[in-house]
Amino acid sequence: MDQGIVEADLDPDPFEQFRRWFEVARDGGMHEPEAMVISTVGDQGILSSRYVLMRGWSDGGFAFYTNYESRKGRELAAHSEIAVCFPWHVLSRQIRVIGQVERISATTSDAYFAGRPRGSQIGAWASAQSTVIGSRDELDSAVAAVEARFAGVDVPRPPHWGGYRIVPSEFEFWQGRASRLHDRFRYRRVEAAGGLERQWSVDRLSP
Repeated sequence: MDQGIVEADLDPDPFEQFRRWFEVARDGGMHEPEAMVISTVGDQGILSSRYVLMRGWSDGGFAFYTNYESRKGRELAAHSEIAVCFPWHVLSRQIRVIGQVERISATTSDAYFAGRPRGSQIGAWASAQSTVIGSRDELDSAVAAVEARFAGVDVPRPPHWGGYRIVPSEFEFWQGRASRLHDRFRYRRVEAAGGLERQWSVDRLSP
């Protein structure tokens, strides 16, 4: 693909630009365009990356849900900085985001958890995510115990499980071009005149 980004066609709001690209990916049949790689900061500044699924966005940020006691949860508790990448290879596109995370409200997390498949709800209780276990049998036994505990009743959200919102300070929209002369546009948040609101500056970056 060598269809570049025309700067005049970019929306001044990066969330709107994200929506446009996301809809192209989704409507084009891409498998899980909401999958994103998130990178967190751990002990001694060591970075850790993994895929999670974005569960919605707005002009306030991007949402995902996880175990607060997992490795990423512990790292985010110590360092709220986060980097994100949506790697849409089949479109020769990627979107990078840099920002901070904040926890989503318990009410919103409750509502999201209630809509998950029951098996996923059981798993959120049974798995002490990122901890060492002795065998698959140990995990299966934990699942069976949780299933017995909540037999015949709704599964409540575990207190150690919930949502985060990624609040961006920077976006980059990357479009692959021939000869590795790619198009890259960066949005950065800046204070508007008088400090009354925030706006976005847009720069073209060298490939």
